[in-house]
Amino acid sequence: MNASTSQASYFDSLAPEWDRWKSRNRYYHRVQESLYRFLVEPGSSVLEVGCATGDLLASVKPSRGVGVDISQKMVDRARLKHPELSFERQDAEALAFRGTFAYVLMADLIGHLRDIQKTLVAARSVMTPRSRLVITYYNFLWEPVVLLAEKLRLKIPQPRQNWINTNDLQNLLELADFEVIRTGQRLLVPKNIPVISWLFNKYVAQLPFFRRFCVTRYLVARPRELNQKTKYSVSVVIPARNEKGNIEKAALTTPKMGRTTEIIFVEGHSKDGTLDEIKRVVKKYGTKRPLRFALQPGIGKGDAVREGFRVAKGDILMILDGDLTVAPDDLPKFYDAIASNRGEFVNGSRLVYPMEKEAMRVLNLFGNKFFSLMFTWLLGQRFKDTLCGTKAIFRTDYERIAKNRHYFGDFDPFGDYDLIFGASKLNLKITEIPIRYRERTYGTTNISRFRHGLLLLQMCTFAMNKLKFRL
Repeated sequence: MNASTSQASYFDSLAPEWDRWKSRNRYYHRVQESLYRFLVEPGSSVLEVGCATGDLLASVKPSRGVGVDISQKMVDRARLKHPELSFERQDAEALAFRGTFAYVLMADLIGHLRDIQKTLVAARSVMTPRSRLVITYYNFLWEPVVLLAEKLRLKIPQPRQNWINTNDLQNLLELADFEVIRTGQRLLVPKNIPVISWLFNKYVAQLPFFRRFCVTRYLVARPRELNQKTKYSVSVVIPARNEKGNIEKAALTTPKMGRTTEIIFVEGHSKDGTLDEIKRVVKKYGTKRPLRFALQPGIGKGDAVREGFRVAKGDILMILDGDLTVAPDDLPKFYDAIASNRGEFVNGSRLVYPMEKEAMRVLNLFGNKFFSLMFTWLLGQRFKDTLCGTKAIFRTDYERIAKNRHYFGDFDPFGDYDLIFGASKLNLKITEIPIRYRERTYGTTNISRFRHGLLLLQMCTFAMNKLKFRL
């Protein structure tokens, strides 16, 4: 009997008792399902490899849900429990499907695989560059506890597992041509102990030092595939409030990118004649290149950006601040990064190159560094500058963010955090482009350091409960 047949027979023998064993650890499985619901966008096409009886797959509410398992008896039980989904007996190392999936899930599967790299390569064959692979696995530090729990019949007995750490798994993903987007952890206390489990799993588990002892590790990755051929259309949205002296320069110096580049000025109730200047510039230069303008209905940069994105026609949406403290000449770097698939949400970073003397005040600089550290911890992805106004995103991804905006709420007057939080929630690959930050040559800043700084801190606190401190 080969290893594959032996493993199938073993899980066949467990199938009749699988749900009973799960009920003994319902708290663990409930938290795991909650994590997957957070990481998987509802209504997506989802493949779960190693699906057992299909409960986790059903919990993420896919539009098309397919589960595969090496055990025929597990598959039979899954079909009875979840007739709305599809289940097949397949070996994880040799997946065979027509078409692709938006998400491929592997929940506590890695430990059972004979060849992890081969399985990852097989998973890649049913994914596109826009798909996501979501993996959960046991922290190897818990191996003695897990083995003891099996001997005491507190946990379902299983064959000896592969115990790998995050670095091992990331290396295997690299070998299989995947790129890791985010990592994280859950559960310091895998059993439900009133108050104790809630306190430790919701808060303590996310703190430095303590998080290394969590039972569950998770990882989100995407296939690594560069796109060097496709030409996209671009919309550059320029919010402009009291920026009369910068309008003509913005129109003349914004470079042409991709298939076509349109510039959209969004006027924000200016008092210095900005609207008249925009109309003049659009009339004068609009015959030479696509130039348009819109009037924002509300107040704040965030409102202006949303109005600009609403009327934009390009495949790629960009933001360029009307103060031109970021040079329009830097925009092709953003285009190249997103068009080549090196990033799906491209954010500017002003904190790499030396900036001009009066470009940023000292308190603003310290505030930016504080928020960069906060966001790196909060989002599980590296962030150096959260408040740079220059950004790029595919229109389709922005529409997904807008569709799911209710998750965080609609209270960001700047628009930066709305996009950053939304991109992180959708597991977009976030890439930062270092730019040179210049001194403003016209007008004064619309930012209030203390009032807006306090508001940003409040938004971070709110996001902690939505992104980090959650069960």
